[in-house]
Amino acid sequence: MNFSLPQRQSKLGLIVLFANSVFGFLKAMWFIVIIFFIRAKQAETFWAIGIILMLFLGFAIYSYLKYHAFTFYFDEQHNEFVVQHGIINKTKTVIQLHKIQQVNLKQTIIHQLVNVYQVNIDSAGSEEKEAIINAVSKEIAMALKSKLLDNEKLEITVDPIEHNEEKETLINIDLTSLLKIGITSNYAKSIGLLLTFFFTIYENLSQAGADDYVDGSNVKDFFKNNTEVYSILLAIVFLFSIIFIINIIRTVVKYFGFKIAKQKGSLNLSYGLLTTQNTILKPEKVQIVKITRNFFQKKLKILEVKIKQTSSEKTKNDKSTIEIPGCNELERDQILQLLFDEMPIKGEKLNPNIRKLLFSIFTLIIVPLAAYFIVGNLVSNIVFEYKSVAVVYTIFILIGLLFGFKNYNLFINNQHIIMQSGAWDVDNEIIKIEKIQAITTSQLFWHKSLNIGSLTIHTAGGNVSFQLGKFDKINQYVNLWLYQIEKNDNNWN
Repeated sequence: MNFSLPQRQSKLGLIVLFANSVFGFLKAMWFIVIIFFIRAKQAETFWAIGIILMLFLGFAIYSYLKYHAFTFYFDEQHNEFVVQHGIINKTKTVIQLHKIQQVNLKQTIIHQLVNVYQVNIDSAGSEEKEAIINAVSKEIAMALKSKLLDNEKLEITVDPIEHNEEKETLINIDLTSLLKIGITSNYAKSIGLLLTFFFTIYENLSQAGADDYVDGSNVKDFFKNNTEVYSILLAIVFLFSIIFIINIIRTVVKYFGFKIAKQKGSLNLSYGLLTTQNTILKPEKVQIVKITRNFFQKKLKILEVKIKQTSSEKTKNDKSTIEIPGCNELERDQILQLLFDEMPIKGEKLNPNIRKLLFSIFTLIIVPLAAYFIVGNLVSNIVFEYKSVAVVYTIFILIGLLFGFKNYNLFINNQHIIMQSGAWDVDNEIIKIEKIQAITTSQLFWHKSLNIGSLTIHTAGGNVSFQLGKFDKINQYVNLWLYQIEKNDNNWN
């Protein structure tokens, strides 16, 4: 397939571009639209429908112009991939093929309905995707993926998915494993999303003047008529019930049909219910592998694996991380064997100094409690009515800090560094020594006599830190690692 001449997306991509424009509008304005139609009179509704139809016509024209202006091609002479787009301001994006880290094929519901694929191209160290081709046929998508990742000419005459790229299936994560992961992970993230959602809805309702439609007196009466402890316990049960439901739905929808196959020495990951994704993971691009497990997951014999690739320090959306949910120990070992060519084992163990625990207790327990008592005594005694909350907070944080300190260790062998941390979710971050880009050691002047200090290991996929360990031992290993890195000629990225 010849990509040397500028090509446009599939004509069916017009439907995708139009749908994306409409969805973006509804995502931003849906709440205002609903409130308007609830409160509007008949004449106002008629004019609103007319305005919306005109907007849709504008979206259709915009989608066509956007489709017509978008082209892509390979510059064979300079070994680059070029994307041109822009209706008024023309933009030309040039990506060097050797810097391309990942190419993902994605299908949303709209893509599936019209049988086209979205191609996302990421390069090492960028904050955003270098290029997004919204809608091409399956044949073109697979050909682009092969050429962008393998940097070789590819002529496709048959279905590329069944063509000579033989795949050896390694892992099939079933629905039961996804359900287990759904009820045992991401509690903090779900609580944050849930609270954000409710506060956003409440704020929008208030601003839209919809107080007449929302009656919060029943909730207030419930907390007023029941004891404080009973109300808190019931609220916690309700909150966690919602969280379990959200986690299960999110996990199943995102990772349904998760399959990992070995393909030409790489891992091919495919998954998704409403939005399907297909990703190639090359072992040489891997920087950090994080294995996460909590108490419940250990009992259910499952764990999570996160694989970090090359990323920018400014990257905030964590796009370079690939998650593998619901593995068992055998499947974890298969993945590690393929990524590292050997099984990383925990070598010599470095423990933190007890001052790390004492400092955490001071900042997270003593300081907040001191502020609580100062406010209660000097500002308002009403805060002492919530002393049971302060007691629960203190016990909860203290238990978390004790377990966190117990699990905080650095393990070192000849080839790998394993950083273990976490109170509930225990993480083991594995770094191959040859992937280290830089090392930073630090020591406060009052720690010199105690022989304790901190270590930060910098990689292209992020940093790993170990605080308040034996400083002389840390420096011994730093000197050894620097020697190994200088001696090794392997390319870290």
